[in-house]
Amino acid sequence: MMRNRRLRPRMLGKVRGTALGTALALTLAASALAQTPAAPDPGQAVPLYSDAATLLADRIEVTGSDRLIASGNVEVYWHEHRLTADRITYDKATDRLAIEGPIRLVQPGATGSVILADTAELSRDLQNGVLTGARMVLSRELQLAANRIERQDGTRTVLREVVASSCRICITDPEPLWEIRARTITHDTATRQLMFDGAQFRAMGVPLLWLPRLRMPDPTVERMSGVLRPTLRTTSLLGPGLKVPYFLTFGPSADLTVTPYLSANYTRTLGLRYRQALRAGSFELEGALSRDSIREGETRGYLFGTGRFALPADFTLGLQLRTVSDPSYLLNYDVTEDDRLWSGMTLDRVRRDELIRSKIGNTHSLRDGESNQTEPMRSADAVWTRVWRPGLIGGELSFEGSLHAHWRASDATTDGPDADLAADGRDMTRLSGVAEWRRNWLLGGGVLAALEGELALDAIAVRQDARYAGETLRALPSLGVELRWPLVKSEGRAAQVIEPVAQIIWSGKSLKTLPDEDSLLTEFDEGNLFDFSRYPGGDRRERGTRANLGLSWTRHDASGWSLGLTAGRVIRLDDLGEFAPGSGLSGTSSDWLIATHLRTAGGLVLSNRALVGDDLGFDRDELRLAYLGDRAQLAAGYLWMLETAPIAKTSELLFESDWQLRRGWSASFDTRYDLVADRAAKASLGLQYSNECVTVDLSLSRRFTSSTSVEPETGFGLSVALAGFGAGSGGNRTERVCRR
Repeated sequence: MMRNRRLRPRMLGKVRGTALGTALALTLAASALAQTPAAPDPGQAVPLYSDAATLLADRIEVTGSDRLIASGNVEVYWHEHRLTADRITYDKATDRLAIEGPIRLVQPGATGSVILADTAELSRDLQNGVLTGARMVLSRELQLAANRIERQDGTRTVLREVVASSCRICITDPEPLWEIRARTITHDTATRQLMFDGAQFRAMGVPLLWLPRLRMPDPTVERMSGVLRPTLRTTSLLGPGLKVPYFLTFGPSADLTVTPYLSANYTRTLGLRYRQALRAGSFELEGALSRDSIREGETRGYLFGTGRFALPADFTLGLQLRTVSDPSYLLNYDVTEDDRLWSGMTLDRVRRDELIRSKIGNTHSLRDGESNQTEPMRSADAVWTRVWRPGLIGGELSFEGSLHAHWRASDATTDGPDADLAADGRDMTRLSGVAEWRRNWLLGGGVLAALEGELALDAIAVRQDARYAGETLRALPSLGVELRWPLVKSEGRAAQVIEPVAQIIWSGKSLKTLPDEDSLLTEFDEGNLFDFSRYPGGDRRERGTRANLGLSWTRHDASGWSLGLTAGRVIRLDDLGEFAPGSGLSGTSSDWLIATHLRTAGGLVLSNRALVGDDLGFDRDELRLAYLGDRAQLAAGYLWMLETAPIAKTSELLFESDWQLRRGWSASFDTRYDLVADRAAKASLGLQYSNECVTVDLSLSRRFTSSTSVEPETGFGLSVALAGFGAGSGGNRTERVCRR
């Protein structure tokens, strides 16, 4: 029997420092044992064979010609496998390893599994064998404790008399929140699946479900056919019900989700979602068919489809389909709150100095009071924008060419019973071109001056309207001068910026009036205070001579907070009656626009925008408050608007919040309250518990509004997700703390 030579203390410290606490490196192969049984010098390089494993240990004994014993801090490396143990005996005759623990075997590959055991008998390549008193950990999430683990062909691991859980086990509370007990669990690394035989699901030690066989993905799986997380949903209209989605994969680029939904008050719903990724894009189809007690005897459903594809020359094609059987279906089944469904096609291209955007399609309204026959639901739009920087005149020149057309389903040429002052069948096409040039100069004293010019050309054709029928050509030139004087003051810990702005614009007064289809709603805010026109569309263009005046002040503090104020108004030479009362823009002098904002380093954001008349009365006011903290996030808003056709008087309060109540617990509360009707429009409450092994979601919602097609409804939802099965099931979760 040969023993490794003792090293002098100085040499021993050097070798342990460089060889992970070991004193010898040998080649664990049959050929190594056939050589002269003399221990190599620790500083000598040891050749490795292509199929050999490297052994590191404090002590090596070679007995005869067919037996090797390593003890003390033993480590074995074979390819990417790593095995650590207290003692390993290699028998050349059987080509087996007898291992004494504690044992730790780290396996390579996507699963990243770790096996811990007391004793083991494995093949030389660590691919086959038996481990006793073992525990297996997959992707640092799922733990499987077994009396015996068998490794077969390097791809299958069979665990016998096993308990599986991803919950942390505490000495004071040995029962995990949940566990699955089984006679055997087989982990196949090739298919990345876990096969349970004789499975029993327990929650806090109480058996709840028995399954003879169960198949689940391991934590590394992103897409695999199988049952997804079920959801319990209860509503006042449908009663308690259950959704159980089943996911089917068709190769790496397509999948189908089938979701049956059954409820006590009678609904038989089958939901489908198909997704397909292509070489140049992707598309998705989603829909459902239902027979329920809400509309007895009717087949209800919806179909949504989206697609986006890359085309030559940097173009992108978009497709969208949205259709539903009746106005209340989407709300009854909690699909979406959208009440206008657009279907059509888009074509876009975005470059550094060019934008092309176009779309054509049809809008279907689900709103009460909106007719899909007399509203312009079918429409087409195309916009081409290009920017140049001409060297001859300097500045920046831009051109926007646009085409807009819309059609109504009705053929009537006069206004009908809706009395909206528009012909029920009016169709219109408009071709527009807007050229704009701007050049800036820096004057003495830091004054910034700008000269602007704009020419807008429109060609309009109106059909099926007794009042406006025919073709029209019109042009509107505009010229403007702008002066800005930014003043900066820095005082110790703070910097202040004050900027007065004066802009004078002249535009022609004469412009033929056309039907207003896309400029019914106007906004007056700090974003368009200095625009040539505050109309959102091209049917209307702002005319006459006017002065846009504004003043802004901002204070930036070194501690991280900032405060800003913007005030401005528009003064006109003549009142041309362009804007409706209540818009804040009517008359020779507009309302005062006052906007403020406050932002603190602690996450508080406060902003307010108001339109205030000379009598100090408010035409509009919008207040927003947000707080983004570590334990709470909330947003609140208040909106006030005077009645302005076609918008009714509005006074509405919004509130959204998320709270971290305590470790692992979070809650949310959202509501929208209509102060004019003196009732809540909608309210929802959510409660979630999440830790390292489970996520439980509870939700309660109430929709108070009602109409001829939608009834008030209360809904309750419950879903439970177990960590450790499938990718993304873990995430950033709170880990339970064991009590002493």
